[in-house]
Order: sequence, then C-alpha cells, then structure tokens
Amino acid sequence: MKAAPLEGKTVIDLTSALAGPYATFLLSGLGARVIKVENPERQGDSSRNNSPYVTAEGLSVRRSAPEDMSVSMLLRGRGKESITLNLKRPESRQILVDLIREADVLVENYSSGVTARLGIDYESLRRENPRLVYTSISGFGAGADNQDRKAMDTIVQALSGVMMTAGEPGDPPVRFGLPVGDLVAPLFAVIGTLGALLHAEETGEGQHVDVSMLGALTSLVACEPFDALETVGLPLRTGAYVPRLAPFGTFHTRDGWFAICAPTDQFAAGVLRAIGRDDLLGAEDFSTRDARVANAERLHGLIAGWAAEQSLSQALEALNREQVPSAEVRSTAEAVRDPSVHERGEVVPLHHPQHGHFEGLYGSGVPIRFSHSRTTTDVPAAHLGQHTEAVLQSLGYSAEQITGLRAAGVL
Repeated sequence: MKAAPLEGKTVIDLTSALAGPYATFLLSGLGARVIKVENPERQGDSSRNNSPYVTAEGLSVRRSAPEDMSVSMLLRGRGKESITLNLKRPESRQILVDLIREADVLVENYSSGVTARLGIDYESLRRENPRLVYTSISGFGAGADNQDRKAMDTIVQALSGVMMTAGEPGDPPVRFGLPVGDLVAPLFAVIGTLGALLHAEETGEGQHVDVSMLGALTSLVACEPFDALETVGLPLRTGAYVPRLAPFGTFHTRDGWFAICAPTDQFAAGVLRAIGRDDLLGAEDFSTRDARVANAERLHGLIAGWAAEQSLSQALEALNREQVPSAEVRSTAEAVRDPSVHERGEVVPLHHPQHGHFEGLYGSGVPIRFSHSRTTTDVPAAHLGQHTEAVLQSLGYSAEQITGLRAAGVL
C-alpha cells in the first residue's frame, strides 16, 4: 500500500465535543498529522469528561486514576497529538501563529463570534499563512448573527425537521438515538476541506470552509420529497412501513425482527411467493407498483400476519430463497461485531494507551477503502497535553521558554 492520501499535511485541531473532533479524526485517518489544541483551564476537550472511562480494571462510570480515559476520547482522539494552550492569554496567539505557519488546515467548532474575539478568525490568520484552509463547523453557520444560539445535536434535529420523519402519524417527535446532526456536519466539513486543499495546491490560495450542523442535516431531509408526498396524500410519517415503496418495512417474528425492501415487481413477487401467497401473483391489487402502493396497508398486513407465525430464521430462509432483499434487525452490539466490517477496518477495536483493549470496546474506523492508498486508526488517543513540549520544541521553543510559559498559565 502506498502512503495515506493526506500524508504530509498538518491539521491544527481547535475542536471539542463530537462534530469537530470526528472531522479531525477522519483527517487523521486519511494520513494527516493532527495537532489537537486543548484548553488546560477546562481539563481539555469536554469529551475527556464523558462517562464511562477505561481504567486498569475495565470500564467504570467514574475516573479513578489520572491515566483513566473516557471512551469518547479513546474514540475521537485517536491519531492526534495533544498540546495544551490557553487561547485567552495573549502569549498563546504567537504559539498558535507559529503552528499555523507550518500547517495546511485549521479546524474549529467554537460558538459563532468566539474566534474573532480571540483574534484567531480566518481573516486574522490568513495573513500569517495565505495557503491555510480554515474549516469552521458550527450549529448555524459562522456568521456573527448566530452567536447567541446554542447548537446541540437535539436542537439541530428539532429544527431540521428530521424528528418528524420517523414514527407513526400523530406520534410525538422522535429523536434519533444516533446524534445525526453531530455526525453529518463533519462529513461535509471533511469534503469541503479536501476540496479546498485541492484548490490551495493548484492556486496557492487557502479559503474559509463554513459548514453548519443545521444546514448539513436539513440538506439531507430535503433529499426526500416530503412536501410532495403529502401533497398527493402519502403520509410523511409511516412508522414501520413505507407505503410508497410497498412491500417495504420491518416485521416481527416470534423471536426477532427483519427488514425487507422489495419495491420492484420482481422483488414483490418474491415476497408473495415467500409468504405462500402465489395465488396473488397476478392479482390486480398487487401485480404493479402503483397497485401495491394503493393497497400497501393490506399487503403489509399479509406479510405481518405471516411473519408473526415464523421464527426469524424461518422467515429469512424463505425470503432469501426467493432472493428478496431482507435482513435481520441487529442490535448495536451485534452490528459492531460483524466480522466483515472488522476485516474492512470500518469498525475497529479501541485501545487505551496504557491498558490496551477490553473486549466489547469498539469504535469507528475510516469506512473508505483505497486501491493504492492506506488509512490508519492505529495510534491511541493521547493524554491531555502529552505532546506539548515536543511540539513547542519542534517550533524552536527552548526548555526554559516552555517552563516559563507553563508557569505563566499559557500552557
């Protein structure tokens, strides 16, 4: 395998929590050197204080020793160097500028207006490095008009409309258990960063990449024509089934759930054969896609009645025999232990830098396979400030200077 795609690139990471750190984790996984700048006054990234923690004895809801580390940080901090820098101190700006001059990318997810107050906004830093790609991930966009709005995943889910796409008609809003707002925005941020890096390589000109959590998630909501569906009388919220793609949905057997996706004539015919209703193959109500949509409630009722009398293995065997797209509904624990996603590096074991791996502790890999490049998630997360002295020494700071900066509360 050749070098990782971003090998030789340096990223300055000014992020915390989830959205920003996940973006910089991906950049690290693609081969970039990521230097994570953490606030010593706040014990670093807020993720460091997310229970549970990995201790010498295993998982615990409480930290019991200095080397204990949260699972959140074990996952999001992989592949990064950690330095502490109090950006409220004027001396810290010079250190950051020294880092910026050698960097290709800066990623931040401060609340709107904070970087300008600290003097580390894009317009201020581009003068130090015109090639710098400066990526901002925020709740509502990097504009100052949004500085009083607090962005949390649940708030973004609420505003995006995504909470009203799941559940049955008339149900209360459904919050996705997966923090989709926090996870979608960093994906777009990485895409934007890579595009800006290509532009910088061709022109020598960096730029500001501005991604909002609300905009990223709402753009995905807009990928489905929900307004158009309601206009023609198709319900937006359909619960376990999707009538406009019938037969489509999740069904309960005696000992588990399965999902089917069979909107085409070929697949729908396979469903009817699997449930023993060959007599309906030519029926006017089910023989065409439009007819199945119009009679979706009856069709899904037939499948549900059949499923209720089967075991999960019997149902899947019958559906697979007819080549119907179907699968069991797995728990998260079962899903992350799938050998195929482990083999592809899409899910990987998490390792504590001292305590190693504990069974059952898995995290995201980089779910991209290259034919000629590699990705990596092998380097465990660093302890707070672990690389401060090494990074500053590489910038030319003497041991005496570092000691003085630490005593002054800068580091």
